[in-house]
Amino acid sequence: MGGTVSPIRDLEVRPTDLDGCWVLRMKEAGDERGTVREFYRRSALAGLGIGVPTHLAQVNATRSGYGALRGIHAEAITKVVMLAWGTATSVIVDLRPESPTAGRPVRIDMLPGDGLVLAPGLGNSFQTTSREGSLYLYGFDEEWRPGMPGRAATPLDPALAAAGIHWPVPVDAADRSRISHKDATAPTIAACLAG
Repeated sequence: MGGTVSPIRDLEVRPTDLDGCWVLRMKEAGDERGTVREFYRRSALAGLGIGVPTHLAQVNATRSGYGALRGIHAEAITKVVMLAWGTATSVIVDLRPESPTAGRPVRIDMLPGDGLVLAPGLGNSFQTTSREGSLYLYGFDEEWRPGMPGRAATPLDPALAAAGIHWPVPVDAADRSRISHKDATAPTIAACLAG
């Protein structure tokens, strides 16, 4: 019966410089078999008072290879995201033209169990930094549909580097194993906010 049991680590939350963007460290417990992490527990998240949806209408899992870069996508929906496996660097950009922090980016280096709550209009992007790839979970308070309201900007925008944010793994805009054509050719952050 020997062996060790890891203590339960409670949910942790901290704000960022962007209104409506919160960093979560999900509740977890582990033993010799591995780890169990909560992705979404309505009572715990709703009790935080940070705009977490009271329901999820859709949950996606995205597996990405080393160096793959996704985003910047800002649909008009609230998102709860979590890195389930691997490591990643997330960059969140405020794509709300009326916001006092419009255009401002925030970088968050993520480990398994790290998550985010993103208000509608905050652009989500991430790059996988672990050699074995990553698994990223997205929960939406509304089902995604083609043509739904929102904005998208390229994660290759030089404005990110000008703000001191650099992607950890170099990206060739023509390498489809690193970035989609759609993301590589999306508008700049400034153009996105002006349009």
